[in-house]
Amino acid sequence: MILVQLMKPFYTKYEGNSIKMVFAYQYFSIRKDDELFHFIPVEGKEIILNAQTLQVENLSEVFVFQKGNRFIRLPLYQLLLVSDIHTHLQTILEEANQDTQEVPIEGTEEVIELLEQLNLERMFDFALTTRDESLFNKLQQYKKN
Repeated sequence: MILVQLMKPFYTKYEGNSIKMVFAYQYFSIRKDDELFHFIPVEGKEIILNAQTLQVENLSEVFVFQKGNRFIRLPLYQLLLVSDIHTHLQTILEEANQDTQEVPIEGTEEVIELLEQLNLERMFDFALTTRDESLFNKLQQYKKN
């Protein structure tokens, strides 16, 4: 059995209904028969998952690992069968989900305040256009000085 020693995507990108993980040198290594092989992006370098089912979509992608002058070429479907890559993929996805959920969008509160102010101005315009005095008076309490 092949054990994944290290698996860290160079970057993860969400594209529509897919999650693309791209790997580079030194970010992916496997252990086979107590020997450490490092990923080299000679052929395949990405894993594409369906965002809804979390199934790997590019099973024919070939990953190449190197130790000295020896190489291991593994199609992704075979790597999924003979290694513990599933647990590493799951960890990567959990970390990516935490990162996207915890990152506040800068300026959100300011945008919301601006939209509320613009909406209030439109409501004032509507009250004046329709000559609705009671609505105009109610809107006065929301007006910021």
